[in-house]
Amino acid sequence: MRIVVYGMLALLVIIQYPLWLGKGGWLRVYELDRQVSKQMEKNDALAARNAKLSGEVKDLKDGTKAIEERARAEHGMSKEGEVFVQVVPGKKPANDATSDEAAKAK
Repeated sequence: MRIVVYGMLALLVIIQYPLWLGKGGWLRVYELDRQVSKQMEKNDALAARNAKLSGEVKDLKDGTKAIEERARAEHGMSKEGEVFVQVVPGKKPANDATSDEAAKAK
């Protein structure tokens, strides 16, 4: 009788092994599900980027405001009659330690 019980337990373990650790087992399914979730997140991000780029392409084809905006931002161009002014931040004097201490005290 004992041999039958141990034999049944051994068969149960042998049957359970492929279910948990085999090629189509639960652990493999869980890992594949995680990979699918990651890929779907990447696809969603890429779809949003593609939609943004598609809108930009459409705007560049149809309108002139986007072209003008890019010319101003990327190339520093201006319209006729406009004056381009670029403000460069001034440098702080290195030897003026007393004014730094006074500013910190306030």
